Amino acid sequence: MSSKSHFKSKTFLVICLTLAFSILQTGCGQKTEEATTSPSGKAVIQNMGSDTMVNLAQAWAEEYAKINSLVSVEVSGGGSGTGIAALINGTVDIANCSRQMKAEEIARAKKNTGQEPQQFVVGYDALAVYIHKDNPLDQITVEQLADIYGEGGKLTRWSQLGINNAACVNDEIIRVSRQSNSGTYHYFREALLGKQRDFKLGSRDLHGSKDVVELVERTPCAIGYSGMGYATERVKKLKVAKKSGDPVYGPSVETALNGTYPIARPLYMYSLGEPAGEVNKYLEWIYSDVGQGIVQQSGYVPLPKQERVMAKKQ
Repeated sequence: MSSKSHFKSKTFLVICLTLAFSILQTGCGQKTEEATTSPSGKAVIQNMGSDTMVNLAQAWAEEYAKINSLVSVEVSGGGSGTGIAALINGTVDIANCSRQMKAEEIARAKKNTGQEPQQFVVGYDALAVYIHKDNPLDQITVEQLADIYGEGGKLTRWSQLGINNAACVNDEIIRVSRQSNSGTYHYFREALLGKQRDFKLGSRDLHGSKDVVELVERTPCAIGYSGMGYATERVKKLKVAKKSGDPVYGPSVETALNGTYPIARPLYMYSLGEPAGEVNKYLEWIYSDVGQGIVQQSGYVPLPKQERVMAKKQ
């Protein structure tokens, strides 16, 4: 083989290896602002995060598939922390969060991917406090909840709340909570205790919002918190007051929007950088009447029409 032919052969090999490496990086590395494309030719939007929002996100994805058959929205849960971690690593298009991203999380995402996460408020959730249906308690205060869940709290028995929970033989209050990677966990803790105090040990910490309600259903001594969209006939939602002597309110669309229910919060979606292409179209659709109608059908609080534009890119 001549030296000229040998040189051409080596050059061709280098080009092939470079292309192969580039393809591997595109397939396994960071996401761009636009959706990727599947082998079938569909645009794929990877959507991960909050267990509070997973049913809502799945309902959105299923309805969107009916109007845009060329796009597949792939939904998975795992908690807000899981979705945020995936966004920081650049492996999802949209992270669902029941809490805001922290400043340090935004900074890490920007450093790791070169893109700053963009926040979208997509609805509201009134975080319900659940007890067993046979428990006679009807209302509670945020102060009492802090005394049940917080470090140093003295409320450990139902009789201390002035009731006889006959179905709970030993009178013990069993605290049901979420795991610490959950946005619901972080929001509930801060709503009750502020930023300086923590939950006490000994709660039953569950992975999903639905799991919390199911455990309370079959545990007469239990109290737990979860999105109001997970309510069933086998649990009771307590009315809540900010403090003793204040009016009590149950979780609902109206009380979440007018601010009277004291444990209500926004629901967020984050994109990695300014959304473009199919990702942007999908987020725009979520703000439509149809998209926000699905929020209400799923048991959450849709954005009032006058807030839908304002809610974007806050």
